[in-house]
Amino acid sequence: MTTFVDRVELHVAAGNGGHGVASVMREKFKPLGGPDGGNGGRGGDVTLVVDQDVTTLLDYHHHPHRKATNGQPGAGDNRSGKNGQDLVLPVPDGTVVLDRQGNVLADLVGQGTTFVAGQGGRGGLGNAALASARRKAPGFALLGEPGEARDIVLELKTVADIALVGYPSAGKSSLISVLSAAKPKIADYPFTTLVPNLGVVTAGSTVYTIADVPGLIPGASQGKGLGLEFLRHVERCELLVHVLDTATLESDRDPVSDLDMIEAELSQYGGLDDRPRVVVLNKIDVPDGKDLADMIRPDLEERGYRVFEVSAVAHIGLKELSFALADIVAKARAAKPVQEATRIVIRPKAVDDTGFTVTAEGENFFRVRGEKPERWVNQTDFNNDEAVGYLADRLNRLGVEDALRKAGAHAGDGIAIGQEDNAVVFDWEPLMAAGAEMLGRRGEDHRLEAPRPAAQRRKDRDLERDEADQEYDGFQPF
Repeated sequence: MTTFVDRVELHVAAGNGGHGVASVMREKFKPLGGPDGGNGGRGGDVTLVVDQDVTTLLDYHHHPHRKATNGQPGAGDNRSGKNGQDLVLPVPDGTVVLDRQGNVLADLVGQGTTFVAGQGGRGGLGNAALASARRKAPGFALLGEPGEARDIVLELKTVADIALVGYPSAGKSSLISVLSAAKPKIADYPFTTLVPNLGVVTAGSTVYTIADVPGLIPGASQGKGLGLEFLRHVERCELLVHVLDTATLESDRDPVSDLDMIEAELSQYGGLDDRPRVVVLNKIDVPDGKDLADMIRPDLEERGYRVFEVSAVAHIGLKELSFALADIVAKARAAKPVQEATRIVIRPKAVDDTGFTVTAEGENFFRVRGEKPERWVNQTDFNNDEAVGYLADRLNRLGVEDALRKAGAHAGDGIAIGQEDNAVVFDWEPLMAAGAEMLGRRGEDHRLEAPRPAAQRRKDRDLERDEADQEYDGFQPF
């Protein structure tokens, strides 16, 4: 059974905002109590939080769909709905969040680091909040906004100072077990290590982490063996340690060719050329292993590698190796620039930024895109004429009508607000009189009773097509 997962696709959905309510106070001796509809509650957010106690993404592999709770609708007597509960998802340190196209959304490193993966929808305003001096008793309320829903990919990249790389059964697990308190599975057959192991090493005053990456084989960067699954775990390491087997029983292998093969795979994977390397010649407790180590050490040193001869089983050379690695890590940490606290930069929008765009799409059809118009459409109850009239007033005040006129739109043209797969389409009637004094009874707006030319044209075309189909069905050949 799989117990370690380092890449999952997660489907998150934030909570929807609660609807506002349209209510009028009705109490004895208060004939003009006025509107008292409360606002809807906010939908819950979906937030990723780094938790040091979490080491795998296994839980999200088994349960990839996560949803926060919705906000509750408002009620009369100015009672607001309850906010939805935020959904907090713990993830391991070193988790990278990507979208489905592979773009990095967040790199979560450090205990408590958070990322809002799904923003909860705003609650709709009740008619008490919509009342004004001109619109004293609105007969409508705003709907809650839908919560943000999207698919994200979580990738775990181990946070370690040093990565041990090498062929299967080179002795990496044995080495990390004696250098630290980690207890990986150790056996004399290939691919004993199926998951990255992490250990903490103390050498003098320096404490560093060391990762045992599962064995690499030729073609690992193209997906062979287990290499491609775990090469991402060496990306954050400051130092790469090649563990070479000097006592291998395979006749077609030797430590130098093993080193060249691993370096070729790291080069093809990319992004690791700037990391310093150290070579560890393991299993020198075996007589043939010691002789081979003495033979190849000068060649490795000529290549510029710092070479250590050790035996994880016999505990030979481990202290020297541990302190040497600590010295390299300490120098790498000192060379890093000091991280300053993140400064909050406020960039106000330009004065001439309208916040929306109008584009022509074909003949007599235009599309409006923008955060405000699309949000207002989502908040509108199209079964309530007064709410639709209120939307028209808001769009007019924002300047949408003027922009449509400049773009060449005419009365009766089709106007879509929003994306193609989730847009509201209506016929444009320019120069519509606005204002609460034009309204009738609550929930009504007589401006919407005017005929809609584009809708009538569509109905006429449908009627003509139906009549033509009927004539064709009734045609009898001779």
